Amino acid sequence: MSNYETRVRPAIDQPYYGDDEIDLRQLFVTLWQGKWIIIVTTVLFAVAGVFYALSKPNVYQASVLLAPAQNEGNSGGISGQLGGLASLAGINLGGGGSNKTVIAKEVLKSRAFLTDFIHRHNLSVPLMATEAWSMKSQSWVIDPEIYSVETGEWRLDGEGESLKPTDWDMVKKFREVHLSLSEDKETGMLTVKLKSLSPPVAKEWADLLIKDINEHMRRQDVQEAEARIAYLEEKLNETNIAGMQQVFYQLIESETRTVMLANAQNEYVFKTVDPAVVPQEKSEPKRALIAVLATMLGGMLGVVIVFVRAFIRSGKQETNEEQE
Repeated sequence: MSNYETRVRPAIDQPYYGDDEIDLRQLFVTLWQGKWIIIVTTVLFAVAGVFYALSKPNVYQASVLLAPAQNEGNSGGISGQLGGLASLAGINLGGGGSNKTVIAKEVLKSRAFLTDFIHRHNLSVPLMATEAWSMKSQSWVIDPEIYSVETGEWRLDGEGESLKPTDWDMVKKFREVHLSLSEDKETGMLTVKLKSLSPPVAKEWADLLIKDINEHMRRQDVQEAEARIAYLEEKLNETNIAGMQQVFYQLIESETRTVMLANAQNEYVFKTVDPAVVPQEKSEPKRALIAVLATMLGGMLGVVIVFVRAFIRSGKQETNEEQE
């Protein structure tokens, strides 16, 4: 082996981990030097997280499990009946009627339905002017700066404008804070969840919501069927053809049956599989999780502060050395 190879080989075999080891050692030294900053920041955030978690009121959730009360493939109304009669003559008028369950799910979230629901049950004050729920008196604690219980009027803001909420504000809060829907695509089951500061109110609102959506869809179908009956009776009086009169009589009979069946069903669109009960345990807030996350955030912020502080000191030291 030549002298050149002898001199070069140690350089080739030499490991290049020296810088990494120094950096890792320096990292721990920096953290150790700033340990009190990390500890103090972590403790402060932990205490703040605990106080924040304790300041949040308990929120209770009532759930209702619903199933479609009607046969999905059933088509009613004039279009379905005419389709059946026309098929006898070899005429195709297309598919059946719309899926009432799908429509009802969308109506349940619609602005018009929720606005009517809030006004019908006088939910504006519990929805927009409450501070808490008194477990002792089983009543709402009203914010006196928003609503006056004595006069039954909404307060005025600093500019003299009434604090009475608009329909837009009430529906927005009801959707975002109180109401949530989840559907099982495989079974078609729908879960309606109502959140509230009051356990009995959460159940009450859930029950009222399901009752109202069933009544709304039934009333709508009855009105449409009665309108079709009136139309068919008008056309019946205009024709003298026995065959057409027979068709009109059959359609009127079908629509009359629709009205009778709709009025006889309490659960018209949604059938309650698992009714709502008064919740015994809170669903929110997750106080332990809030405290843990606040503590972790404080620890990470403390580490960042230590590194930034060390970086600034290092920069100043290099500047002084260059000046010297």
